[in-house]
Amino acid sequence: MKKSMLGVIDATMLPGEMGELAAYRSPAAIPFAGRYRLIDFILSNLVNSGIQSVAIFPRSPYRSLMDHLGSGKDWDLNRKRDGLFFFPAPAKEGQFSRMAEHLDYFNRSDQKYAVVSNCTTVANMDFGPILDRYLNQNCDILEVMHKGESAHIYLLSLPLLLELIEQRNETGYQSVQDVVEDSASSLTKCNYEFEGFLKRIKSVNDYYQTSMQLLEKDKWSELFNEFQPIYTKVKDEPPTNYLAGSYVTNAMIANGCVIEGEVNHSIVFRAVTIGKNSTVKNSIVMQKSRIGQNCTLEHVIIDKDVSVEDGAVLRGTPEEPLVIKKGSVESAVTST
Repeated sequence: MKKSMLGVIDATMLPGEMGELAAYRSPAAIPFAGRYRLIDFILSNLVNSGIQSVAIFPRSPYRSLMDHLGSGKDWDLNRKRDGLFFFPAPAKEGQFSRMAEHLDYFNRSDQKYAVVSNCTTVANMDFGPILDRYLNQNCDILEVMHKGESAHIYLLSLPLLLELIEQRNETGYQSVQDVVEDSASSLTKCNYEFEGFLKRIKSVNDYYQTSMQLLEKDKWSELFNEFQPIYTKVKDEPPTNYLAGSYVTNAMIANGCVIEGEVNHSIVFRAVTIGKNSTVKNSIVMQKSRIGQNCTLEHVIIDKDVSVEDGAVLRGTPEEPLVIKKGSVESAVTST
C-alpha cells in the first residue's frame, strides 16, 4: 500500500526568510545537525515509507541543492522506474501553477495518492499510519498536525491533486494549503496528529533553537533511530582528532575535525579546525571552517568555509544568534 504514494516536495520557500543562511543556497540545502541538509528529513521519511517516486520543486538558487541530491543514489532513488525528479520552478507564483508546468509527471504516475510537503520540516515520521488514517476517515485531504499546529504536510488522492492544479484559475486555490484553510470548501478534511519530535524551520532563530534542542539526548533519540535512518550525501572523512588541551562537553562533532580548544554545547560539522585556547559555546560551526587560536564564540552560527582569525571574539544571544556568512574572514575585532 505504501508504494501507492508519490512524494511532492515544495522547495520554493523564499531564501530571504532564512537570512544569510540562504543567501547562496535554497533553504532546503541549509546544513543541519552536523552532517545533513534540511531536505534530508522529509526525503528520508518518504523513502522509509516505501515511496519510490519523489518530485522536488525548487526555487533559485538551487545549485547547492542539486549538488547535494545528485541522482538520488544516497536515498535509493536512482531507479530505472520512478526515482527522484527535479523540477526547477518557473518564476510563476503559486504551488499549483508551478506544478502545472510538469503535468506530464503527474499524468504518467501510476500511484493513487500524493504526499505534498514543504522542505524544511525536521521530523522522523512513517507515512504508512498516515495513509491508513486517510483511508479510514474517508476524507479528501489529510493535514499532518503537531501539537495542534499544521506541519504543512498533506495527503490526498492523485486525481484530486490533478483536479486542483487544472482548476486553479476557476477556484482561486494556488496551493493545497489554500484548500485546507478555506472553511467554505466543499472538500472534506481530516487531521493526523504526529506525536514525535517535529520542528518546522522558518527562520534563523528556528534553525538555531532546534539545533540546540538536538543536544538534548531525548530529542536527538526521537529524531535519529536505527529503524528509520535519516539519509544524506555520503562524505568520506577521517575520524576527528582531539589534540592535547582540547575539552569537549555536550557537543555533536562530525568527522574530519581537528579540535585543540574547548567545545561546549555546540554542533561542529565536518573538517572544522578549532585552535588552541579557543572556546566555542552554544554555537554551530559548519563544514571546513577554521577557528584560530584564542578565539571566543558564543551563540554564533558560522557558515561554511569561514576563517576566524586568532583572537577574534564573536557573540550573539540565544534570541538573536550572530550569523557569519559563508566564506567570510573574521578578524580579531570583537563582533556582537
